[in-house]
Amino acid sequence: MVYTITVHLHANDNPDSVDRLKAKLIEASRVYSQDRETVSWFVMQDVHDPRSFTIVERFETEHILTLPPSLPLSARTFTYGISLTNQQSLQSQKYHLENPYWKTFDPYVVPLLDRPMDLRRHEELDTSKDVVVPQ
Repeated sequence: MVYTITVHLHANDNPDSVDRLKAKLIEASRVYSQDRETVSWFVMQDVHDPRSFTIVERFETEHILTLPPSLPLSARTFTYGISLTNQQSLQSQKYHLENPYWKTFDPYVVPLLDRPMDLRRHEELDTSKDVVVPQ
């Protein structure tokens, strides 16, 4: 099944933060949508709070693999603060981390936020089969 990450971001009250964040998220979507094993990479802005954004990243796999020991610790922390242990990573996330654009994302985005990014990890449910809903 598809592995999905949702990230909620909230811009700070600096007058240009919303426009800067919006532009960076659109740019990121266009870049990351081309990554190997990326099913989709959507960005959305809340209809009631223009400072609130959501990223929906959909990947083909969540398989574990070993990262090379030469990879610096900073590269073993996913964009949204998920620390890796025992030098392991998720297969699809490996391709995400290898994209040179990845190194530009947090340094640009984090100063525009008024709180830490809220990241959630999901596996999509299999909806291809009929189900019986209990009464």
